[in-house]
Amino acid sequence: MAEPTFDVFVQTLSKRSPEARLALAQQLKTAGLYSGKVSANIDTKYYTALTKLEAAYQQQAAINKIIGSTAPLGRYDILTNLLSEGGTGDGAPKTTAQTYITSPTQTAKLLDTVAQDLLGRKLTKAEKNKYTQLINSEQKKQPSVVTSGKGFSTTRGGVEETQFITEKIAATGEAKTNRATDAYAIMTQELGGLQ
Repeated sequence: MAEPTFDVFVQTLSKRSPEARLALAQQLKTAGLYSGKVSANIDTKYYTALTKLEAAYQQQAAINKIIGSTAPLGRYDILTNLLSEGGTGDGAPKTTAQTYITSPTQTAKLLDTVAQDLLGRKLTKAEKNKYTQLINSEQKKQPSVVTSGKGFSTTRGGVEETQFITEKIAATGEAKTNRATDAYAIMTQELGGLQ
């Protein structure tokens, strides 16, 4: 069966269920063809995504004609190819922001280790909750930015938990006092004790 014209394709799509149109809109977004919040409504954003899909379809049809390919080709085939490549519909890398939120159990051991080093003791449950909330708040402010394309993926940004916790605990009065006490004990030991 021959692929319908673009106008017939859009008309047929408009008669499909809202769920089917929403599912297609989500696929178009994943393929990088749809900008903004997805919707089942065929509006300018949806139509623009469909025209981008049509352009990719027309390009592949032209290539197939040049190389003499007789393989069946449809718009959904093009969309499937774009989705499988993880691309953006134009071959460009795709960039996404990911917010990583730490759970209290993930952070507890790290908090205890840093606190033992800086304070000489483990943190109380209330202190652990306080620092976990601080970390989560910072993680929301600084999401990791992932850029991926064909054959590569890079991540930048985000919160380095150990450094963040160390800086927060080291800034407390208790940590400063503990460091001063440790320095005094080392100096006394080096000098052979006080007479």
